[in-house]
This record gives sequence, structure tokens and C-alpha cells, in this order.
Amino acid sequence: MIKTILPALALGLTAIASAALPAAPVHAEDQKPEQVHVRGSIVSFSGSVLKVKTREGETVDVTLADGWKLASVANAAVTDIKPGDFVGIASLPSAGGGDGALEVLIFPPAMKGAGEGSYGWDLKPNSSMTNATVADAVKGVDGRTVTVSYHGKQKKIAIPDGTPVVTIAPASNDDLVPGAVVFIPAEKAASGALAHQVLVGKNGVVPPM
Repeated sequence: MIKTILPALALGLTAIASAALPAAPVHAEDQKPEQVHVRGSIVSFSGSVLKVKTREGETVDVTLADGWKLASVANAAVTDIKPGDFVGIASLPSAGGGDGALEVLIFPPAMKGAGEGSYGWDLKPNSSMTNATVADAVKGVDGRTVTVSYHGKQKKIAIPDGTPVVTIAPASNDDLVPGAVVFIPAEKAASGALAHQVLVGKNGVVPPM
């Protein structure tokens, strides 16, 4: 199951990268649906609809598309990050220059290269998401600094001690219980939010992205 959910999940996590408005007019049928990220806790699960109380306090219905995929996250450690790993790091610009990580997702090897790049993210105002390969990882006094590379570019990101670090893990529908924390990369549809993948918290670990 995990091999089937990973590619779909990667596309969902990086969908915002392709959500920018086109620079020139295009035919309506060529326009991609607007992407939205639903973060919150499950109110109920009916099989094809997840009702979620979002972090903003509103309750929304998320329709699950045919063939939707489900995964969870498991704890990892900053010391697990090695050169050559493919990671997704949400970060904010730091006062002293460079970026400081808000969270780190260590992708399984099968997902290396998925959604590669650095682009705006909506975890916090002015945050960005960088999916890239770790070029080096250096331990410092106040945590770890990693240099990541993508499309011939490099970016240095500090990972302060206490930053959530996770990796992808399996999940089942039994994990979609009231109160469980979810991150849902979805698209806007006429009926509301439509999701092809869901990331659910499990065993006390919540999706930090």
C-alpha cells in the first residue's frame, strides 16, 4: 500500500507550486483547479466525506475523490537527516539571514525528486516549502544547518532544536477518528474541497506541514 500512496501524497504536498495564475490567457479547459490546504481535526468520517474543524475554527466538508490515498506521519530525528536524503522543509526567513525551519519531512527513497523546488507555502505568513536533496548537514551549537540543492540551486536552512521532524508512514481508515489531526492538500470544486490524498496524525504524531 505504501508504494501506491507515496507518489500521490507527494503531488498533494507540492500542489501549491503549480497553483500560480497563468501569465497569459489560456482556455478554460486548460486551467488547473485552485489548490487549498485544509489543516485541522476530524469531526466525522462518512466514507466519502471528511468533516474537519480547521485551524481557523470553521467546519468544512472535504469530499474524497475516487481512489483517494491515505498516509500518516511517524517521528524522525534531526540526526536522521543525511547527505543525499530528499527532504521537504517548511521555513521562514531568519533575522540573521538564511532560513529557519518550521518542520522537516524526510521523504522515503521512492519519493526522491517529487515536487522538487522552493516555493511559497501557507503554514505561516511568508513561509516557503523547499523539496530538495541534502548536500550536507552540519551540527551546530543551536541545532543543525543543512544545505539543500534543487534544480542547480542551493539553499541553507537552519533546523533549530525542537523542530518537528517526521517521515511518511502507513495508515488505514480506522485512523480517521474524531479528533485526529489531518493535513489535506485539496482542490477547490463546485461542491467545496476535493481531496485525492489525506495525511492523518497517528500515535500522537501530527502532520506538521
